[in-house]
Amino acid sequence: MTDTRRRGEAALVEDDVEFDSRDAALLRAIDRTGSVAGAASELDRSRARALMRIEILEVAFGPIVRRQRGGRDGGGSSLTETGWDVLNRYERLRAALAATAQVSETVLDGTVMEVDGELALVETPVGTLRCLHDGTERGQRVQVRIGADAITVLDSAAEPAPDATSARNRVSGELVGTDRGEMVVTVRIDVDGTAFDALVTSDSEQRLGLKEGCRVALTWKATATRIVGDSGADQK
Repeated sequence: MTDTRRRGEAALVEDDVEFDSRDAALLRAIDRTGSVAGAASELDRSRARALMRIEILEVAFGPIVRRQRGGRDGGGSSLTETGWDVLNRYERLRAALAATAQVSETVLDGTVMEVDGELALVETPVGTLRCLHDGTERGQRVQVRIGADAITVLDSAAEPAPDATSARNRVSGELVGTDRGEMVVTVRIDVDGTAFDALVTSDSEQRLGLKEGCRVALTWKATATRIVGDSGADQK
């Protein structure tokens, strides 16, 4: 996805850890530079944070970076076979999502309860959501739009590990339908009478055991939650 502030982006999910575009950029930079320090410098990130992120990813996906310390030939880092597999899976998923001509949206009516910088808290029929806004005010009636490509589907009992994901919106519901493509499956989730569409990979569908009637959790980022002001509504 090109507009990651407005829409979601491709992400692989394993044990509630998301591998997204920033992680893909880190692995590509490690391959180019031959070291974690070089990759961090190229991406203007700290080496410590890059190493911490690699450790989080490796707990979920397995060893992705091979690190060699000092020695006659000097130290360095390279991608493991698992690392290349994860990176290639991510690229295939991103291509599949980019090829999707129409991505459905869930649209909710809501009221802005609080504004803090670019983010707002909006009360909706499925609870209070954190959303990206541009000029809305407290008390304003709005529509909240969430693209199916922005939503991550998790086991209903799953609790994301600290720093594993930046998704701050979470609801749960029952799977009521699927529309299966070659690589991407659209699942429909009923959340307290509101239908949410979400995109998952075929691998994730099998791993999560997704079938009609099962309970799942849905998470998505505040920055992928778009507010559209309702100019015809009265403001407090």
